[in-house]
Amino acid sequence: MQAPRPIAASSAPEREASAGPATVRRGPAFATIALALMMMSIDSTIVATALHALQQGLDTSINWAGWTLTGYSFGFALMLPIAGKLSERLGRRRVFIGSVVVFTLASLGCALANDIGTLIALRVLQAAGGAGFTPSATGLIVDHFGAARDRFVSLFGSIFPIGAMIGPVFGGLCVAYWSWRGVFFVNVPIGIAIVVLALRYIPRDRPVSRERRAGMDFVGMALLGLCLLAGMLAINLLGEQGASVAAFAAALAVALLAGVGFVVRIRRAAQPFIAPRLIYGTGFGAVNAVNAIFGGMSIGAVALVPLYATNRYGIDVLAAGSLLIAQGVAAIVFSLLATWGLRRTGYRRPLVLGALAIVLGLLGVALHPPAGWAPYPWLMGATFLVGIGVGVVNPASRNAGLQLAPQNASTLAAMRTLFLQIGTIATVSLATAVLAAAADPGAMQAWIYGAVAVVLLLALPLVRRVPDHRGAW
Repeated sequence: MQAPRPIAASSAPEREASAGPATVRRGPAFATIALALMMMSIDSTIVATALHALQQGLDTSINWAGWTLTGYSFGFALMLPIAGKLSERLGRRRVFIGSVVVFTLASLGCALANDIGTLIALRVLQAAGGAGFTPSATGLIVDHFGAARDRFVSLFGSIFPIGAMIGPVFGGLCVAYWSWRGVFFVNVPIGIAIVVLALRYIPRDRPVSRERRAGMDFVGMALLGLCLLAGMLAINLLGEQGASVAAFAAALAVALLAGVGFVVRIRRAAQPFIAPRLIYGTGFGAVNAVNAIFGGMSIGAVALVPLYATNRYGIDVLAAGSLLIAQGVAAIVFSLLATWGLRRTGYRRPLVLGALAIVLGLLGVALHPPAGWAPYPWLMGATFLVGIGVGVVNPASRNAGLQLAPQNASTLAAMRTLFLQIGTIATVSLATAVLAAAADPGAMQAWIYGAVAVVLLLALPLVRRVPDHRGAW
């Protein structure tokens, strides 16, 4: 077997020439990065399987136990833009290793927690570490993988579905044969291994100039953080039974005011926290919208498929959960195929074809199986079709923004993940709010899937605003 070929790091104008060219062994370096992303994606689903055992083990209510998931989502969304900016200011390798250390130590603390309040606080800290993985990992690929960076970045789309499928299996085994604490302990040896591998295989950061270190816009950070926190709280309240209208309105008002303040701040600041063009500038605005709608809304809709299968067709919980395996397998396979063909197809064609596949899959989920079809294989086929679409869309949507500003790779990766989170949380919260008031949740959820499909169809013209590109960037 031929040894991995060392390749010189790319030399973008913003990097200091005096640092000299770094080399990287692509195989071990990418394996290290992939292991970190895998750990994060496993954690996104493994905790959900332990909620009941966690509730009993800490003698708490299901609502407080659920905050171990909500608190993680809040911390993750709040820290994403900050992690992206820090990766560019302090260095990708430093932030990557630091994020792994924080995530691992917080995981150990979660495993040892003896009350629900401590566990929730540690989950927020764990999320702060996890938020640094994707921005710093993307920056490392862009900095050190030369002309192959578009393909390696595209492979991220096949890592996350694998972790999301492994998570419930690991979680079930931990709860069945050990304890709920095992879902957190499992991260500790993995985290230690990642740190050791990163120190060995990921090149050191180049010296950071004073100009890049200076001028951190803390006011902009605070306004964006407040906007995200209040906005996510408003969405969460919308899906919470018994939540007051006044609390929702107050949270929404705070989010809007903070959002306006953030936009004003970044337009006026000499060194804004995030350059305005990366949010709503030509090309970037369309890419962010595509990520929220085609990516985030699709993920949110698929996450509710097990609930739908149980409510509408009476499929048992275990079988309903296995429906997501079909979607995950399709996403992995077609993400790899789309990565291979991306330099020939460009970005717009796979975005359109993938979105149409998602729409057809969602309509299949919404419609009742035709005569002669049992519900389970029909739903599996429909979710498989959604997975095909998600797999085709992922490489194109991930590269479309990065190729416009590779020097801002970490911030753009954080922005992409943030918009995915926003689309997912909005879809799940709005859907659960509607279902809470429905007399027939199963039938109502079918209408929800139809509505999401219509939104995706109406959003297709956005693809024409996505900058197209063929070849390496």
